[in-house]
Amino acid sequence: NHEYKDLLHTIKEDNVETPFGTVHCSMTGIPKENRPVILTFHDIGLNYKTCFDGFFSHEDMQEITRHFAVCHVNAPGQQECASTLPTGYIFFFKKIYFLSASIKSVIGLAIGAGAYILARFALNHPDLVEGLVLINVNAQAEGWMDWATHKFSGLTHAVPDMVISHLFGKEEIHNNHDLIATFRHHITTRINQTNLQHFVKSYNSRRHLDIERPSAGGTVNVKTLKCPALLVVGDSSPAVDAVVDCNSKMNPTKTTFLKMADCGGLPQVDQPAKLAEAFKYFIQGLGYSNITSSCLSAFLFVSVSSAGMTRLSRSRTASGNSVSSLDASRLRTRNRTHTGEGQRGRSHTDVSMESASNSSVEPVLPATIHSTEVSC
Repeated sequence: NHEYKDLLHTIKEDNVETPFGTVHCSMTGIPKENRPVILTFHDIGLNYKTCFDGFFSHEDMQEITRHFAVCHVNAPGQQECASTLPTGYIFFFKKIYFLSASIKSVIGLAIGAGAYILARFALNHPDLVEGLVLINVNAQAEGWMDWATHKFSGLTHAVPDMVISHLFGKEEIHNNHDLIATFRHHITTRINQTNLQHFVKSYNSRRHLDIERPSAGGTVNVKTLKCPALLVVGDSSPAVDAVVDCNSKMNPTKTTFLKMADCGGLPQVDQPAKLAEAFKYFIQGLGYSNITSSCLSAFLFVSVSSAGMTRLSRSRTASGNSVSSLDASRLRTRNRTHTGEGQRGRSHTDVSMESASNSSVEPVLPATIHSTEVSC
């Protein structure tokens, strides 16, 4: 892909010295004055290359990377050829240090431990985060049962086995041997094993995010994410229950829950095209409408004919705790819009997607932009 190869020429790798150690970052593209930077953070057992390289090189992501700079952050000591961290090193999840002072705001894209880190960062610095796409996020501290399981399994299994069970569901581990072998190779050969143990130990020692869902019509100022958020999980991921629980604690007017059908623990690897579509839609919902997609444009600007109405139904689910998959010919939608003062229109979106290519629609510009809940 020529466009992606052109972007490679604008990649800047850097080691950023912080009070908590050296953080390795990679910047693709040049930050624009009027746009946030896409900031990524990986899960345990991965680094930005093994986690996101394939996804950002996917053809469906080129529309986004043409318009936004991307900053990939490696957790300390997780990049290839990293020096061994000192004994007793502790990761500080509250702190994110940017590659460049030119980054004024970000749209976060993160998975697992990285999703937890960016969520905590957004809680502490809401003015710097315009939106978050959180894959496999767990808002809870590790319970004592989880701790006991890891403690016991650690006596008989190596850290790579624990990481594999964190990243992938049982079905994937048993059936997709090539995928598991590939990532086991990444984990054991491309990451310093001592540093990986530090990262795993720190993540397993995390605290609750302490977020709370605002009550309908309530006036209590609860602790919650201020920015729009898209929560993503594969239907066979080991993180399904954790993401459902997190969704139940989020502000429903700003939160989207996307459960991807036929998808495992790494949606960016298993279903990159679907995740790219959802990401484009999310960015459009933030007001960056020149990020185009034929499918998503139909979702955002849609006039449904009487025939199309047989494939379009509305759903207003109060709890928002789960989104089920629908037949490929059906689409569930929920509309809720809010617009900032003199700013871009920002629309809340609850999404899980199925094919909408057969819907009878014609693009129009409605009076209000509707957010959509679809089944993936």
